[in-house]
Amino acid sequence: MKNEQANQFQYAPVDDGGGNKGFQHVSYLWDDVKAAEFAGDEVGLLVYRSNLLGADLRLTNYGGGNTSCKAMAKDPLTGNPLEVMWVKGSGGDLGTMKRNGLAALYVDRLRSLTNVYKGIAFEDEMVELFNHCIYDLASKAPSIDTPLHGFLPFKHIDHLHPDAAIAIAAAKDGKQITQELFDGKIGWVPWQRPGFDLGLQLKQCLDENPGIRGIMLGSHGLFTWGDTAYESYINTLEVIEKCAQYLEDSYGKKGPVFGGQKMEALPKEARLQKAATLAPVLRGLCSESMASNSSAGAGMVGHFTDDERVLQFINSNHLGKLAPMGTSCPDHFLRTKISPLVLALGANDDLGNAELVKQKIIPQFVAYRQMYADYYTTCKHANSPAMRDPNPVVILYPGVGMFTFAKDKQTARVAAEFYINAINVMKGAEAVSEYTSLPRQEAFNIEYWLLEEAKLQRMPKPKALSGRVALITGSAGGIGKAIAKKFANEGACVVINDNDAQRLEGAKEEFAKQYGKDVFTAALLDVTDKATIDAAFEAAALAFGGVDVVVNCAGISISKPLEEHTERDWDFLYDILVKGQFLVTQAGVAIMRKQGFGGDVLNIVSKNALVSGPNNAGYGSAKAAQLHLSRLNAAELGKDNIRVNVVNPDAVISDSKIWAGAWAEGRAKAYGVTVAELPAYYAKRTLLNEIILPDDIANACFVFIGGLLHKSTGNVLNVDGGVAMAFVR
Repeated sequence: MKNEQANQFQYAPVDDGGGNKGFQHVSYLWDDVKAAEFAGDEVGLLVYRSNLLGADLRLTNYGGGNTSCKAMAKDPLTGNPLEVMWVKGSGGDLGTMKRNGLAALYVDRLRSLTNVYKGIAFEDEMVELFNHCIYDLASKAPSIDTPLHGFLPFKHIDHLHPDAAIAIAAAKDGKQITQELFDGKIGWVPWQRPGFDLGLQLKQCLDENPGIRGIMLGSHGLFTWGDTAYESYINTLEVIEKCAQYLEDSYGKKGPVFGGQKMEALPKEARLQKAATLAPVLRGLCSESMASNSSAGAGMVGHFTDDERVLQFINSNHLGKLAPMGTSCPDHFLRTKISPLVLALGANDDLGNAELVKQKIIPQFVAYRQMYADYYTTCKHANSPAMRDPNPVVILYPGVGMFTFAKDKQTARVAAEFYINAINVMKGAEAVSEYTSLPRQEAFNIEYWLLEEAKLQRMPKPKALSGRVALITGSAGGIGKAIAKKFANEGACVVINDNDAQRLEGAKEEFAKQYGKDVFTAALLDVTDKATIDAAFEAAALAFGGVDVVVNCAGISISKPLEEHTERDWDFLYDILVKGQFLVTQAGVAIMRKQGFGGDVLNIVSKNALVSGPNNAGYGSAKAAQLHLSRLNAAELGKDNIRVNVVNPDAVISDSKIWAGAWAEGRAKAYGVTVAELPAYYAKRTLLNEIILPDDIANACFVFIGGLLHKSTGNVLNVDGGVAMAFVR
């Protein structure tokens, strides 16, 4: 069906010579050569257009918005041509979506559901009926927004959540502003929860306003369209560009943004130092409901940002007015909760004493939890799901920045991005009118929607180490890297580090490629240098909110006869192995105590801690000291629910810096074999006749922290293929 509006606009932006076709507030990314690859393939063009839209976060949020196209396809039963709609499926992301992220439905069947629709009170029942309209049985499950696309006649449709448009949609005078700004060419539909009824309202708006080029959804977002993928893309960019320029021209006309600045932000370095100091305390408080149900020490994972947009908002005179109002767009709200917690802490307050800081902050958390409980009790329905975690997701610290906490790093980071979107919306709405948020009851109906609850219940079960953060020393290679990878594979966030910058850079590239930015952070760390140790733990606090697992893995080996051993050799061994283990453990325990829900210290020692061998006085005695220091720490830290355990490897040669130099030569000499014969020599002397690999040590570490041994501390696990002399007696 061709709609008359499609020919009313000329989709031919002027090239400004800069490649952005004259757009100032959005990115023009269309490539005619690339698009030509999809000639005649409307679905391919839909995916291409969707990826372009999702690549510009000014147009939509991660996971937010949806796009569609309608095209003719062959009926698999009759072979006759019929109209099919492909639309982004439930839970997808426009920026990364592929064909398998689309749902495909018969258009006529979808529209025929109006014959059985019993009204808004039965809205949720319609979602199951979408299954009767599916054309491609292997396609993604249809989302709640499916009818919003189905009832509009256009071949290509974009539904996005651009900050600039939502700022107008969330303004008190949003309808009037939309009418005047677009001279009646953009329709208006007031706030309505997404679903079948909203789809009918969109169609009604179009029927009553023929020739419009889009529809603004009150407090929600924007619908735009075209008869081709390119027309829809350009129409979308033009509408959002016009909204953004209108806001740009309005800033300052009503007075300073957010009422002007109430305070100055701390300098950058001071902000980061404050954030790193406070993050573990906040993480502990945000994790209380989670950690109380887990003896393994899992908690929420944090994210910190001092983005300039955040600082402008949290340091403003209107923070106290706007922050409690919460967000307007449902996508923002679902990620950030009903409202943020604004800390009543001074930017210059001394945060050095964690207990005193907790005394100041705990009452604020208690008040927030009570507010959330009251909100739940007041708004709940007879069939509402049980109340969820009452702790805040977003925490604002005036003068410093914004913390967000969630079940994993990606969710925490995305929550921060969504709240920045909300800040942009508040800024724009206040500039042109007055910001309005979702009414509390409407917000509750979204948050505790039974369809949202069903989606949560379908989420995959968390991995064993989800919610845990581990710092593994010496993790740019060898055993340390194997441990870091094992933990990351099991759901943990890891802090990889090394004293070798070049080696660390290689590990960073490897981890970035294999895991992405939300799984790891990296820091230079020399276990003999307390300043680098503290900096690494600060990096962990800024990246993830704290640390739950410390693995002392960094090591060095020197093998010499007694008469050749020097005092420098002795000090070198003891500084790295013993003092290093002590300093790293000390720093890690300080953070675990701030968090207050326990943790794990794992020390990678050696069978040499128990076995006497030739040419090994310095190394063997240092390993024995490491082992006993582990016992001493276990005895002391039990009261904090911090477990301290030991893994004793032997002869782990693969990817080891230790075995790359004189140590291998020394051991070969001591045993009367060549360096090349060492792996076989070590294997043959074991009960199992096995060569020990880094992954074997990593698996042993996982055994201790995977959840099944959370009542075990002070233990030693040998991973040496079976060396009888190393049995713990």
